[in-house]
Amino acid sequence: MRKLVSVPNEKVQCIDGFWGERLRVNRESTLPIQYTRCKTAGVIDAFRLEWKSGDAKTPHVYWDSDAAKWIEAASYSLATHPDARLQRKVDDLVDLIASAQQEDGYLNCHFTIVAPEKRWANLRQEHELYCAGHLIEAAVAHYEVTGSRTLLDVVCRYADYIDSVFGRRRGQQRGYPGQAEIELALVKLYRVTGRSNYLDLARYFIDERGRRPHYFDKEARQRGEAPAHNIGEVYDYYQAHLPVREQKTAEGHAVRVCYLYAGMADIVAETGDKELLAACRAVWKNIVKKRMYIHGGIGSTRFRERFTIDYDLPNEEAYAETCAAIGLVFFAHRMLHIEPDRRYSDVIERALYNGIIAGASLDGKRFFYDNYLASCPGTHQFTGQRDPVRRDWFDTACCPPNLARLLASLGQYVYSQTVDSVFVHLFVNGETGISIGGRDVRLVQRTQYPWNENVRIDVSPASSATFTVAVRIPGWCEDARVTVNGEAVATTSGLSRGYLKLRRRWEKGDRIQLRLCMPVERVESHPSVRHNCGRIALQRGPVVYCLEQKDNGKDLHDLLLPRQAKLAVQKGSASLLKGIPVIVGKAFRRNAGEWKDALYQTTRSELRPCRIKAIPYFMWANRGEGEMLVWIREADESVAPRRGNISSSAP
Repeated sequence: MRKLVSVPNEKVQCIDGFWGERLRVNRESTLPIQYTRCKTAGVIDAFRLEWKSGDAKTPHVYWDSDAAKWIEAASYSLATHPDARLQRKVDDLVDLIASAQQEDGYLNCHFTIVAPEKRWANLRQEHELYCAGHLIEAAVAHYEVTGSRTLLDVVCRYADYIDSVFGRRRGQQRGYPGQAEIELALVKLYRVTGRSNYLDLARYFIDERGRRPHYFDKEARQRGEAPAHNIGEVYDYYQAHLPVREQKTAEGHAVRVCYLYAGMADIVAETGDKELLAACRAVWKNIVKKRMYIHGGIGSTRFRERFTIDYDLPNEEAYAETCAAIGLVFFAHRMLHIEPDRRYSDVIERALYNGIIAGASLDGKRFFYDNYLASCPGTHQFTGQRDPVRRDWFDTACCPPNLARLLASLGQYVYSQTVDSVFVHLFVNGETGISIGGRDVRLVQRTQYPWNENVRIDVSPASSATFTVAVRIPGWCEDARVTVNGEAVATTSGLSRGYLKLRRRWEKGDRIQLRLCMPVERVESHPSVRHNCGRIALQRGPVVYCLEQKDNGKDLHDLLLPRQAKLAVQKGSASLLKGIPVIVGKAFRRNAGEWKDALYQTTRSELRPCRIKAIPYFMWANRGEGEMLVWIREADESVAPRRGNISSSAP
């Protein structure tokens, strides 16, 4: 049922420009730092299986996944930028992991040396299958890049062992993971090996989830514990409240939701399961129409890192974990290949340019776990939120290596193809070589997107050939202009699900030019998003902007932007923002000097004019600690500076 396939990551070169720089930082800074921090934390050496009771660094139940994600990221990086030193680190770690595999095929540091008697005893919470999934993904990436079967053979043995333990055959456990991940990994393993038992196992884990009686209750009783619902656990946290085919809304832990549905979409792609596709569509619609932040983040509360209810999108208390936005990209990318439609690629772009890359500092050395849409330093110590500063590392360090592997594999999200067409999803300064209809075709993009609205795509087949180049016209763009070899192309009549399909006989040197007009837009939320009523966010092209205390002073919530105020784009002048478009305009704020020691007063404050400067959201918290705000109060121009009594009965 899959209609598109990705152009492989290793065939796409990102050269200079926006993504070229981000990928360079990821390669030269983030990957080495993450290896060092995993080494320091004990993640790497845990595979030596030398831990003894009383040792300071006890292997955690999810440490294996951190090492696996680093291998995956490093492998993708090696595919586009060979590096002998990095290759040696990868090879050494792969050999170390292989040495930790048990005779029966089992592979997990924690349950091999810390708690061997608890193997498979708590699927609900202990991440065994989650870690197995990440090891499988790492092995597939490593094999595809290097051709080495060392890690691939290891995970095949492990997957075969897992297949013998779980299922509906006599003597097997009818379990499934509390943290979805292995499902999509098994489909990757099936695709690279051709062994259908891996696809069958993935489908089993998906279809078994949510069946009654609940497996999580059964395993709890076997441990001598109360069933989940008796200890305050709710099944929807694990997406186990209903069989997946009956689920219509995104419930529970935000990362787990997207990993699960990415796996479900993979099953749809391989089997054409229409019922499963309907479930994927329903949950996708619920997420993007009612439960997604403007920066592509998902998950409304730190409490259990989960979705809540429709339109509940708090800003200062947002969860929006970096991993959750990455999971949303995984889900969107798979749906895009099943049914090519801009609604999926637009979300990929929104998350990439905003809620995802905000997860790492510009130098690639410090990281966010949560991605707030408003922040006031000092309050987080009382709410359970993390401080609004990027950290070197985390006790639960899932986000940094997840971000690294996504960036290192960015190429696979840029283009997809069919037998006689190529789809351009993202605008990236770089080039690729593909085969269409048996002919080699080179595509070269030249652009300073997202800062500049012009994109040039040179199409050069080895010899003249007829095929389709389908170019995404972003949903945010209301004025798109396209030419082919200088001749205008109608963008209104030629659109198909958001893609302009240019079918013609292409010759070497043919050129597509796009102008995607990027005015500053004021974005409103749905009226039911109570947190944003009377507020707007600023967006230019795919980039969401925010205010920082560094540019606008304290009390950002007190700023008032007149509805008719003109907003202009200027090039940033400071070192961090040099050349980056910033948004400036006139606003008002109350005169704080009038208040002295008062907490409340009945006299209306004087509004004083001021200037605001908004910077790209992903760049916030790179200039020290301070307030940040995405959603700005807006009012009609009639709010002129004036004084007067509001009410004589004010408290």
